[in-house]
Amino acid sequence: MSAAELRGSEAALCPQVPELQKTTVRIQQPERVMGLIRAIKEQGGSKLQVISDFDMTLSRFGCNGRRCPTSHNILDNSHVISEDGKKKLKDLLHHYYPIEIDPNRTLEEKRPLMVEWWTQAHDLLSQQKIQKGDIAQIVRESDVMLRDGFNELFDQLHKYNVPMFIFSAGVGDILEEIIRQANVFYPNVNVVSNYMDFDDNGVLKCFKSPLIHTYNKNNSVLQGTAYFQQLSTRTSIILLGDSMGDLTMADGVPSVENILKIGFLNDKVEEQRGNYLDAYDIVLESDETLDVVNGILRYILMET
Repeated sequence: MSAAELRGSEAALCPQVPELQKTTVRIQQPERVMGLIRAIKEQGGSKLQVISDFDMTLSRFGCNGRRCPTSHNILDNSHVISEDGKKKLKDLLHHYYPIEIDPNRTLEEKRPLMVEWWTQAHDLLSQQKIQKGDIAQIVRESDVMLRDGFNELFDQLHKYNVPMFIFSAGVGDILEEIIRQANVFYPNVNVVSNYMDFDDNGVLKCFKSPLIHTYNKNNSVLQGTAYFQQLSTRTSIILLGDSMGDLTMADGVPSVENILKIGFLNDKVEEQRGNYLDAYDIVLESDETLDVVNGILRYILMET
Protein backbone atom coordinates (compact mmCIF):
# COMPACT_ATOMS: atom_id res chain seq x y z
CA MET A 1 0.00 0.00 0.00
CA SER A 2 1.39 3.38 -0.99
CA ALA A 3 1.44 6.48 1.15
CA ALA A 4 -1.27 7.99 -1.03
CA GLU A 5 -3.56 5.07 -0.19
CA LEU A 6 -2.58 5.39 3.45
CA ARG A 7 -3.85 8.94 3.59
CA GLY A 8 -7.40 7.61 3.81
CA SER A 9 -8.84 5.79 6.80
CA GLU A 10 -5.66 3.85 7.58
CA ALA A 11 -3.59 7.03 7.95
CA ALA A 12 -5.91 8.03 10.77
CA LEU A 13 -4.76 4.93 12.67
CA CYS A 14 -1.63 6.78 13.81
CA PRO A 15 -2.00 10.53 13.28
CA GLN A 16 0.82 11.05 15.81
CA VAL A 17 3.33 9.93 13.15
CA PRO A 18 2.59 12.17 10.15
CA GLU A 19 5.87 11.09 8.51
CA LEU A 20 4.15 7.81 7.60
CA GLN A 21 2.19 9.75 4.99
CA LYS A 22 5.32 10.64 2.99
CA THR A 23 5.14 9.57 -0.66
CA THR A 24 8.21 7.37 -0.18
CA VAL A 25 6.42 5.14 2.35
CA ARG A 26 4.83 1.80 1.52
CA ILE A 27 3.11 -0.41 4.08
CA GLN A 28 1.50 -3.73 3.24
CA GLN A 29 -0.35 -4.20 6.56
CA PRO A 30 -0.99 -0.73 8.03
CA GLU A 31 -3.20 -1.83 10.91
CA ARG A 32 -0.63 -4.38 12.06
CA VAL A 33 2.16 -1.79 11.81
CA MET A 34 0.22 0.81 13.81
CA GLY A 35 -0.48 -1.83 16.43
CA LEU A 36 3.23 -2.66 16.64
CA ILE A 37 4.20 1.00 17.03
CA ARG A 38 1.63 1.45 19.80
CA ALA A 39 2.78 -1.72 21.57
CA ILE A 40 6.39 -0.50 21.51
CA LYS A 41 5.28 2.86 22.90
CA GLU A 42 3.35 1.15 25.71
CA GLN A 43 6.45 -0.87 26.62
CA GLY A 44 8.39 2.41 26.90
CA GLY A 45 11.92 3.54 26.08
CA SER A 46 13.45 1.39 28.83
CA LYS A 47 12.42 -1.73 26.87
CA LEU A 48 13.58 -0.46 23.47
CA GLN A 49 16.70 -1.07 21.43
CA VAL A 50 17.53 -0.14 17.83
CA ILE A 51 19.41 -2.62 15.63
CA SER A 52 20.64 -1.11 12.39
CA ASP A 53 22.69 -1.84 9.32
CA PHE A 54 25.09 0.96 8.37
CA ASP A 55 25.96 1.20 4.67
CA MET A 56 23.01 2.51 2.63
CA THR A 57 20.83 2.40 5.75
CA LEU A 58 22.32 5.00 8.09
CA SER A 59 24.50 6.29 5.26
CA ARG A 60 23.00 7.63 2.04
CA PHE A 61 22.65 5.54 -1.10
CA GLY A 62 22.99 8.53 -3.39
CA CYS A 63 23.04 12.31 -3.73
CA ASN A 64 22.14 14.41 -6.80
CA GLY A 65 22.05 11.34 -9.00
CA ARG A 66 25.44 10.02 -7.87
CA ARG A 67 26.05 6.97 -5.71
CA CYS A 68 27.50 7.62 -2.27
CA PRO A 69 30.30 5.31 -1.13
CA THR A 70 29.91 2.48 1.37
CA SER A 71 32.58 1.95 4.03
CA HIS A 72 34.28 -0.57 1.71
CA ASN A 73 34.07 1.86 -1.26
CA ILE A 74 35.68 4.62 0.83
CA LEU A 75 38.72 2.42 1.33
CA ASP A 76 38.71 0.96 -2.20
CA ASN A 77 38.70 4.42 -3.81
CA SER A 78 41.16 6.11 -1.46
CA HIS A 79 44.68 7.34 -2.18
CA VAL A 80 46.19 4.47 -0.17
CA ILE A 81 45.09 1.84 -2.71
CA SER A 82 47.23 1.22 -5.81
CA GLU A 83 45.67 1.61 -9.27
CA ASP A 84 45.99 -2.13 -9.82
CA GLY A 85 44.29 -2.76 -6.46
CA LYS A 86 41.46 -0.37 -7.34
CA LYS A 87 40.86 -2.13 -10.65
CA LYS A 88 40.75 -5.57 -9.01
CA LEU A 89 38.37 -4.36 -6.28
CA LYS A 90 36.12 -2.75 -8.91
CA ASP A 91 36.08 -5.97 -10.92
CA LEU A 92 34.95 -7.86 -7.81
CA LEU A 93 32.18 -5.31 -7.22
CA HIS A 94 30.91 -5.55 -10.80
CA HIS A 95 30.87 -9.34 -10.60
CA TYR A 96 29.36 -9.89 -7.15
CA TYR A 97 27.07 -6.88 -6.49
CA PRO A 98 24.48 -7.97 -9.10
CA ILE A 99 24.44 -11.38 -7.39
CA GLU A 100 23.96 -9.75 -3.96
CA ILE A 101 20.81 -7.89 -5.05
CA ASP A 102 19.42 -10.50 -7.49
CA PRO A 103 15.84 -11.19 -6.30
CA ASN A 104 15.77 -14.47 -8.26
CA ARG A 105 18.63 -16.13 -6.37
CA THR A 106 18.08 -17.82 -3.02
CA LEU A 107 20.02 -16.87 0.11
CA GLU A 108 21.54 -20.36 0.04
CA GLU A 109 22.98 -19.61 -3.41
CA LYS A 110 24.20 -16.18 -2.41
CA ARG A 111 25.95 -16.94 0.91
CA PRO A 112 29.03 -18.82 -0.40
CA LEU A 113 29.42 -16.24 -3.17
CA MET A 114 29.36 -13.40 -0.65
CA VAL A 115 32.06 -15.18 1.39
CA GLU A 116 34.13 -15.39 -1.82
CA TRP A 117 33.65 -11.66 -2.49
CA TRP A 118 34.45 -10.42 1.01
CA THR A 119 37.43 -12.79 1.41
CA GLN A 120 38.98 -11.72 -1.89
CA ALA A 121 38.36 -8.03 -1.17
CA HIS A 122 39.87 -8.26 2.32
CA ASP A 123 42.90 -10.15 0.94
CA LEU A 124 43.44 -7.42 -1.68
CA LEU A 125 43.15 -4.67 0.93
CA SER A 126 45.58 -6.50 3.21
CA GLN A 127 48.22 -6.35 0.45
CA GLN A 128 48.04 -2.54 0.29
CA LYS A 129 50.08 -1.71 3.44
CA ILE A 130 47.29 0.52 4.77
CA GLN A 131 48.36 2.58 7.78
CA LYS A 132 46.07 2.83 10.79
CA GLY A 133 47.01 6.51 11.08
CA ASP A 134 45.60 7.24 7.60
CA ILE A 135 42.02 6.18 8.32
CA ALA A 136 40.76 9.55 9.63
CA GLN A 137 42.08 11.33 6.53
CA ILE A 138 40.66 8.65 4.20
CA VAL A 139 37.20 9.27 5.68
CA ARG A 140 37.57 13.08 5.60
CA GLU A 141 38.49 12.98 1.91
CA SER A 142 35.58 10.68 0.94
CA ASP A 143 32.11 11.55 -0.37
CA VAL A 144 30.33 9.57 2.35
CA MET A 145 27.11 11.11 3.66
CA LEU A 146 24.88 10.03 6.51
CA ARG A 147 21.15 10.23 5.81
CA ASP A 148 19.39 13.52 6.49
CA GLY A 149 18.16 13.46 10.09
CA PHE A 150 21.03 11.36 11.45
CA ASN A 151 21.71 13.92 14.19
CA GLU A 152 18.18 13.65 15.52
CA LEU A 153 18.28 9.84 15.42
CA PHE A 154 21.54 9.50 17.36
CA ASP A 155 20.69 12.39 19.72
CA GLN A 156 17.23 11.00 20.57
CA LEU A 157 18.55 7.53 21.32
CA HIS A 158 21.37 8.95 23.44
CA LYS A 159 19.03 11.30 25.34
CA TYR A 160 16.65 8.47 26.26
CA ASN A 161 19.42 5.89 26.90
CA VAL A 162 18.20 3.61 24.11
CA PRO A 163 20.99 1.27 22.95
CA MET A 164 21.86 1.44 19.27
CA PHE A 165 23.47 -1.68 17.88
CA ILE A 166 25.05 -1.23 14.44
CA PHE A 167 25.55 -4.57 12.71
CA SER A 168 27.56 -4.03 9.54
CA ALA A 169 29.17 -6.12 6.82
CA GLY A 170 31.31 -3.06 6.05
CA VAL A 171 34.67 -2.04 7.48
CA GLY A 172 34.31 -1.32 11.19
CA ASP A 173 37.32 0.99 11.44
CA ILE A 174 35.98 3.20 8.62
CA LEU A 175 32.41 3.07 9.90
CA GLU A 176 33.41 4.12 13.42
CA GLU A 177 35.46 6.99 12.03
CA ILE A 178 32.46 8.24 10.00
CA ILE A 179 30.30 8.30 13.15
CA ARG A 180 33.12 9.88 15.15
CA GLN A 181 33.62 12.66 12.60
CA ALA A 182 29.86 13.29 12.61
CA ASN A 183 30.11 13.79 16.41
CA VAL A 184 27.45 11.18 17.19
CA PHE A 185 29.54 8.27 18.51
CA TYR A 186 27.77 8.20 21.87
CA PRO A 187 28.31 5.61 24.62
CA ASN A 188 24.99 3.91 23.77
CA VAL A 189 26.29 3.03 20.27
CA ASN A 190 27.79 -0.46 19.85
CA VAL A 191 29.25 -1.73 16.57
CA VAL A 192 29.84 -5.25 15.26
CA SER A 193 31.58 -5.26 11.88
CA ASN A 194 34.69 -6.37 9.97
CA TYR A 195 37.67 -4.90 11.78
CA MET A 196 41.22 -4.52 10.53
CA ASP A 197 44.09 -6.18 12.33
CA PHE A 198 47.23 -4.02 12.36
CA ASP A 199 50.78 -5.08 13.16
CA ASP A 200 53.01 -3.38 15.76
CA ASN A 201 53.89 -0.67 13.21
CA GLY A 202 50.22 0.17 12.57
CA VAL A 203 50.15 -1.50 9.14
CA LEU A 204 47.14 -3.60 8.07
CA LYS A 205 48.07 -7.27 8.01
CA CYS A 206 44.63 -8.91 7.77
CA PHE A 207 41.00 -8.65 8.88
CA LYS A 208 39.84 -10.09 12.18
CA SER A 209 37.40 -12.98 12.43
CA PRO A 210 34.54 -13.58 12.13
CA LEU A 211 33.88 -12.47 8.57
CA ILE A 212 30.57 -10.62 8.36
CA HIS A 213 28.92 -10.39 4.95
CA THR A 214 25.47 -9.33 3.79
CA TYR A 215 23.83 -12.70 4.41
CA ASN A 216 25.25 -13.95 7.71
CA LYS A 217 24.16 -11.12 9.99
CA ASN A 218 22.74 -13.21 12.78
CA ASN A 219 23.59 -14.87 16.06
CA SER A 220 26.10 -17.23 14.42
CA VAL A 221 28.65 -14.40 14.09
CA LEU A 222 27.90 -13.04 17.55
CA GLN A 223 28.66 -16.08 19.61
CA GLY A 224 31.00 -15.09 22.39
CA THR A 225 29.80 -11.48 22.48
CA ALA A 226 27.98 -10.49 25.63
CA TYR A 227 26.10 -7.67 23.93
CA PHE A 228 22.80 -9.42 23.20
CA GLN A 229 22.69 -11.09 26.60
CA GLN A 230 23.18 -7.75 28.34
CA LEU A 231 20.10 -6.46 26.56
CA SER A 232 17.77 -9.30 27.45
CA THR A 233 15.39 -6.81 29.09
CA ARG A 234 15.19 -4.78 25.86
CA THR A 235 12.29 -6.75 24.40
CA SER A 236 11.15 -4.12 21.84
CA ILE A 237 13.24 -3.73 18.70
CA ILE A 238 13.25 -1.29 15.82
CA LEU A 239 15.29 -2.90 13.04
CA LEU A 240 16.68 -0.79 10.17
CA GLY A 241 18.11 -2.36 7.03
CA ASP A 242 18.41 -2.10 3.27
CA SER A 243 18.76 -5.73 2.21
CA MET A 244 17.15 -9.11 2.77
CA GLY A 245 20.26 -10.08 4.74
CA ASP A 246 19.49 -7.41 7.34
CA LEU A 247 16.25 -9.11 8.36
CA THR A 248 18.12 -11.63 10.53
CA MET A 249 20.08 -9.03 12.54
CA ALA A 250 17.86 -9.50 15.60
CA ASP A 251 18.05 -13.31 15.49
CA GLY A 252 19.44 -14.48 18.80
CA VAL A 253 18.11 -11.57 20.84
CA PRO A 254 16.39 -13.24 23.82
CA SER A 255 12.71 -12.67 24.62
CA VAL A 256 11.72 -10.37 21.77
CA GLU A 257 8.15 -9.15 22.27
CA ASN A 258 7.80 -6.54 19.51
CA ILE A 259 9.94 -6.00 16.44
CA LEU A 260 9.28 -3.31 13.83
CA LYS A 261 11.28 -3.84 10.63
CA ILE A 262 11.92 -0.76 8.48
CA GLY A 263 13.56 -1.33 5.10
CA PHE A 264 15.26 1.18 2.81
CA LEU A 265 14.66 0.13 -0.80
CA ASN A 266 17.42 2.00 -2.62
CA ASP A 267 18.09 0.15 -5.85
CA LYS A 268 16.01 -1.59 -8.55
CA VAL A 269 12.86 -0.41 -6.76
CA GLU A 270 10.23 -1.83 -9.13
CA GLU A 271 12.00 -5.17 -9.36
CA GLN A 272 12.46 -5.63 -5.60
CA ARG A 273 9.32 -3.94 -4.22
CA GLY A 274 7.29 -7.14 -3.77
CA ASN A 275 10.01 -8.93 -1.82
CA TYR A 276 10.62 -5.92 0.41
CA LEU A 277 6.92 -5.41 1.17
CA ASP A 278 6.61 -9.08 2.14
CA ALA A 279 9.69 -8.91 4.39
CA TYR A 280 9.65 -5.45 6.00
CA ASP A 281 6.80 -3.83 7.94
CA ILE A 282 7.58 -0.40 6.47
CA VAL A 283 9.40 0.11 3.16
CA LEU A 284 11.00 3.45 2.29
CA GLU A 285 11.53 3.79 -1.45
CA SER A 286 14.39 6.01 -2.64
CA ASP A 287 14.18 8.00 0.60
CA GLU A 288 17.54 9.49 1.61
CA THR A 289 16.23 10.68 4.99
CA LEU A 290 15.60 9.23 8.43
CA ASP A 291 12.36 11.22 8.73
CA VAL A 292 10.10 8.20 9.19
CA VAL A 293 12.37 6.53 11.75
CA ASN A 294 12.68 9.80 13.69
CA GLY A 295 8.93 10.39 13.58
CA ILE A 296 8.23 6.93 14.98
CA LEU A 297 10.87 7.37 17.69
CA ARG A 298 9.48 10.79 18.65
CA TYR A 299 6.06 9.21 19.13
CA ILE A 300 7.41 6.21 21.06
CA LEU A 301 9.75 8.18 23.32
CA MET A 302 7.49 11.19 23.83
CA GLU A 303 6.39 11.37 27.42
CA THR A 304 2.64 11.05 27.76
